[in-house]
Amino acid sequence: MSKASLAKPYLPIAVSQVDLAFPANVSHLMPAYEDIPKEFKSLYNPWVKIFSDFFYSGAKNIQWNPKEGIDKLTAANHIRCIMGSFEPQHEHKEAACAYLMSLWFDSITYTKGSK
Repeated sequence: MSKASLAKPYLPIAVSQVDLAFPANVSHLMPAYEDIPKEFKSLYNPWVKIFSDFFYSGAKNIQWNPKEGIDKLTAANHIRCIMGSFEPQHEHKEAACAYLMSLWFDSITYTKGSK
């Protein structure tokens, strides 16, 4: 199992359909925990709320609104792969997804609830 972290600049990495279905090793897709700004380790951060809604309640009608130069599908799949993995500690997974979403998307709109 690789413990390498995503290197700066943090850009989305294409993940295979197999990795998306069975996301085993995702350390290389996440910044190191200590490199994630403190505000993304707080439940009061709006990006952490999005992660929590997706993770605990599910979401439908998702509209990923990427920042200029970011491929929406690549970035969304990168985030989904991290969310689905059992590898990282939950706190690291939550902070990493929230931070990366803030870097790659202007906004994400959705309806809370299962598919």
